[in-house]
Amino acid sequence: MLDSLDNICYNVNVSGNDHIGNEPEWSVIGSRRVTIREVAEQAGVSTQTVSRVLNHRPDVAPETRRRVQEIIDRLGYQASNIARSLVQGRSFTLGVVAWGLEYFGPSRALSGIEQGASELGYVLLLSLMRQPGNSDVGQLLRDMLARQVDGIVWAVPEIDSNRDWIREQHSRLPVPVVFLSMRPQPDLSIAAVDNRSGGRMATKHLLDVGYENVGLITGPLTWWEARQRQSGWQDALQEAGIATEDNLVVEGDWQAASGERGLHQLLEQRPDLDAVFISNDQMALGALQAARKLGVRVPEDLALVGFDDVPESVYFLPPLSTVRQDMVELGRCAVRELGGMIEATQQGEADVEPNTILLEPELIVRESSGFPKPKGQVVEEAGKKRDSTYGMRWLV
Repeated sequence: MLDSLDNICYNVNVSGNDHIGNEPEWSVIGSRRVTIREVAEQAGVSTQTVSRVLNHRPDVAPETRRRVQEIIDRLGYQASNIARSLVQGRSFTLGVVAWGLEYFGPSRALSGIEQGASELGYVLLLSLMRQPGNSDVGQLLRDMLARQVDGIVWAVPEIDSNRDWIREQHSRLPVPVVFLSMRPQPDLSIAAVDNRSGGRMATKHLLDVGYENVGLITGPLTWWEARQRQSGWQDALQEAGIATEDNLVVEGDWQAASGERGLHQLLEQRPDLDAVFISNDQMALGALQAARKLGVRVPEDLALVGFDDVPESVYFLPPLSTVRQDMVELGRCAVRELGGMIEATQQGEADVEPNTILLEPELIVRESSGFPKPKGQVVEEAGKKRDSTYGMRWLV
């Protein structure tokens, strides 16, 4: 059973996929069944023509298409996925294994998976794991395969060793799999955001506008994505000839409270801190709260850049500079890649070449990372003396 201690199974019907593939023989209106033959007879065309209209094929005359569509609408004809599956020998169902929907990235990725599935005419069989580890992966996969899925999107982020099962089980799976948010491997199909590039561009932005002591609040370092963002921060500092000292780094847990604690700790460790790259926007919100309580002005005393570009970040006070990662597009890309692998398998291709898709993030500059003043000015406030390198702010 998928409704086990470790995961919950949902059937998610994706809208907009009724007219893909060969069409079924009948549909139901109340207690009466309307067949595709009845539609064809009333429209004065063949059943093949009705199928072409339902599939939006271009080889149908406009007037014929209009007439057939009117009959379909009037009779309320609906396609049957079960009949379509019997005709084509496939289920048109994608298995999706997910975890962590309380986090911004995984939840947005799932939205993109749904959109991508809808575009390609698939329904989703969704299993939500309660823990991201390796327990019961074998049973989960067996249950997915028993439901005749055509392929699987593994949408659980790489955390600690939760990809260990791949070594033993991936090569034995009879259906293609696309993995989200994990380190690239040559024998796997993977879709991920280039988190390292995002961390580098956030830090480089702070350095480029003149900040020198750039701290980091990481996500939990068991997450591959958090380690990649830290690597990007290190890359930018090293390229600028700045040492990546341990007292510039505090580990968070993606939650706002850890951002608040993290900024307190960083300022205790490095009173000369003038900027912080914070590995997600939720922790950045906590850091803004800490700054306000400490009387540290953002960006006049301290510049901040987050990561994610959650919709609320533009309403933070001040509006948050951040790195935008398009997780919806990532989900769509994963489904498109999986769809191509499924089609290749259907065409008899024995070895489908794995592919790695890395989406480039985008830097969004707002008020929380202002332009610096000329170096050497001193600001004395609330009994504290700090070198100030801030002045004009960049408003977008």
